[in-house]
Amino acid sequence: MRWSLPQVLPDLLPRLLAAGAAVGLGGWLGWQVGADLGSPTIAACCGALLLVGLLVVVDALRAGRLTDWLRADSDAPAPPLAGLWGEMAYRTERALIRRDQLLAAERQRLAGFLSAIEALPNGLLLLDERDHITWCNVTAADHLGLHPRRDLGQPVTNLVRAPGFVAYLQGGDWLQPVALGLSDREGTLLLQLRRYDQGQKLMVTQDITERQRADTMRRDLVANVSHEIRSPLTVLAGFIETMQSLDLGEAERARMLTLMQQQSDRMQVLLADLLTLAQLEGSPRPPTDRWEPLPELMRRVAADAQALSAGRHAIELVEGDQVDLAGTGAELFSAVTNLATNAVRYTPEGGRIRLSWQLKADGRLAIDVADTGIGIAREHIPRLTERFYRVDSSRSRETGGTGLGLAIVKHVAQRHGGTLEVDSTLGEGSRFSIVLPPFRVRSAAG
Repeated sequence: MRWSLPQVLPDLLPRLLAAGAAVGLGGWLGWQVGADLGSPTIAACCGALLLVGLLVVVDALRAGRLTDWLRADSDAPAPPLAGLWGEMAYRTERALIRRDQLLAAERQRLAGFLSAIEALPNGLLLLDERDHITWCNVTAADHLGLHPRRDLGQPVTNLVRAPGFVAYLQGGDWLQPVALGLSDREGTLLLQLRRYDQGQKLMVTQDITERQRADTMRRDLVANVSHEIRSPLTVLAGFIETMQSLDLGEAERARMLTLMQQQSDRMQVLLADLLTLAQLEGSPRPPTDRWEPLPELMRRVAADAQALSAGRHAIELVEGDQVDLAGTGAELFSAVTNLATNAVRYTPEGGRIRLSWQLKADGRLAIDVADTGIGIAREHIPRLTERFYRVDSSRSRETGGTGLGLAIVKHVAQRHGGTLEVDSTLGEGSRFSIVLPPFRVRSAAG
């Protein structure tokens, strides 16, 4: 920046005037003293130099105080100085305060930015030109098994040794991501690199375990539905071909029509269960302010179970506390009906089926369906609620089961904030319980 005389004159004028006054005063005093000694001119020059020197010393002391303050690493205020040095100290202090304010604001913005990055569901990791880790968020550290602070500065290939990753990093072709296994558990990690700045790299990691699991479930669902529908369709097509090509008697024709009706009903039940699952997965959460009387719901379930049993079983309804449930009545009725229907199907003739409900000490409500049926081996219990999972496929089809009933029950329970509990002993019977949280239960009087 160029300085012009009009700009610097206001700051220089007081100093010039002070210097001129010092020369004049010193010269006059020296002249007075020198007149008595017979050397007034020399004495005047010495006096002028003496006062100007004194002025320079004072000025140097002020400059020294300002310099000491600037050199000191402290937050002390600027020294109180007069004149030009005081103005410089004041303006320097203002500039330093402004700088500190800007630095604090930048630090705050950086902290907010880093907090936002930490909150991302994806992992972010920065590498320098030598592939050393310069920064990573907690998610990336979890994905790759790193320590977000201790491992800074380490070569990433020393810490992530998967051959696929090393080949991907060193290959330089990063248009497509690479899939790796998670560091400490089952699952898959999707990893992609991007260059930025001068040779530095940004690594993005994403846990795609759930996505892959969902894709697998969708593929399995399509395969299972295709298989379940193909079987009755094959039977129907065979009967139709037989009836078209053979001259059947009335009794044989009636028998085939009955079997065809059974296969048609089986497909209708399957499609109805699939539609129910789709509606459950796509519907909003059940309301918490719409109350359904539980005793009435359980009486309807018991009536349907008795109709299905047609007197082959002893069905007992044990009524507990008079309570109301918050939620969707149709869903709750469907879930308990599925449990009661399964009990009828898998309990031999002459067996007992017991429907009941009770409030637990912690305020939860358990809706129980117990039977004296064939029971379930313990190794099958964890998979009972999987879609189309059957302990005995042939027996399930004989009884009209689709393999979706318990999946529906589990969905209904979870949508209402509850769980499905199973207790079974092979050859002795089973007990299925829908356990609902306290906020879904109230006394019928309330």
